[in-house]
Amino acid sequence: MSIATILSIDGGGIRGLIPARVLAEIEARTARPVHALFDIVAGTSTGGILSLALTRPDRPGGTAARWPAAELVDLYLRHGPEIFSRSLWRRLSTLFSLLGPRYDGVALERVLRQYLEEYRLHDALTRVVVTAYDTEGPAPAFFKSWRALPPESGFSGPAVNRWDFRMWEVARATAAAPTYFPPLRLPDLAPGGRPMTLLDGGVFAANPGMCALADAQVLFPRSDLYVVSLGTGNTARPIPWETARRWGLAGWARPIIDVLMDGVSDTVEYQLRELLPAAIAGAHHRLQIPLAGVNDDMDDASPSNMAGLVRVAERLIAERTAEIDRVCRELVDAQGRRPGPAA
Repeated sequence: MSIATILSIDGGGIRGLIPARVLAEIEARTARPVHALFDIVAGTSTGGILSLALTRPDRPGGTAARWPAAELVDLYLRHGPEIFSRSLWRRLSTLFSLLGPRYDGVALERVLRQYLEEYRLHDALTRVVVTAYDTEGPAPAFFKSWRALPPESGFSGPAVNRWDFRMWEVARATAAAPTYFPPLRLPDLAPGGRPMTLLDGGVFAANPGMCALADAQVLFPRSDLYVVSLGTGNTARPIPWETARRWGLAGWARPIIDVLMDGVSDTVEYQLRELLPAAIAGAHHRLQIPLAGVNDDMDDASPSNMAGLVRVAERLIAERTAEIDRVCRELVDAQGRRPGPAA
């Protein structure tokens, strides 16, 4: 039986350094790029940025990826301080984030445009699904490369081009974490469709693994499914009863985001662990690690904290090196049993 391989990458802001480093290790050990190893790459927030960057071609119509994972580690190290920087005027004008998002998103958009340029979702080198939330639906929004049909596809009807946004736009939408960045306004590309106001997909799918699994079951109904799920570190901030019982709207405003994302991520990990063992042995690998010794804030891009995140990633690789070796062997072996070329 054929095997469909799935990569899922959690949200987590600057902590995306961790899965980026793990993916660089997988690419080095297999001597293959991510897009050649997986039939579906799913990402939320920082994971969505990685998913799009890893599947962006090096040139129009090209079949090689522009950005190896190792260079995306450098994206965080080089541009993290730029993205997560705010002026004194920004602090004062928003009353220290009480009256507006912490960051204006200008630097984030500039970096995304630099790395993703004008490539569109249909250009992805393998199937990609990126999550966001449309507040005007209100409803989840799933940006799927196989639904993004270019004009030359030959298909007609209202669905054509409906989801063929530029990659940087999709990345900007999935990274619009509430209270951190403003939402992104995007038109519906179908004639007469209403525009969307998009937030970070982490509000409902911090771990997009189940979303990808559902798509894989439709796309590959006769294939075994194999999932590699990458976390951005388990947060290490318990909220004691004495603290939580006194909080109202102001107290919960920022912590609730971390609670929701952490809870959703762990729930999806449980669901995948329970569902997949019945398929094939070792069908689900979750590579995650506690964030010991670092600040788990999604926006702490200080040099010391990023150096700490790199150390956390190296510790994860060292502690799980045998499992990573196994994942690499199984991904390479699966290439001879793939369900077919990307749609």
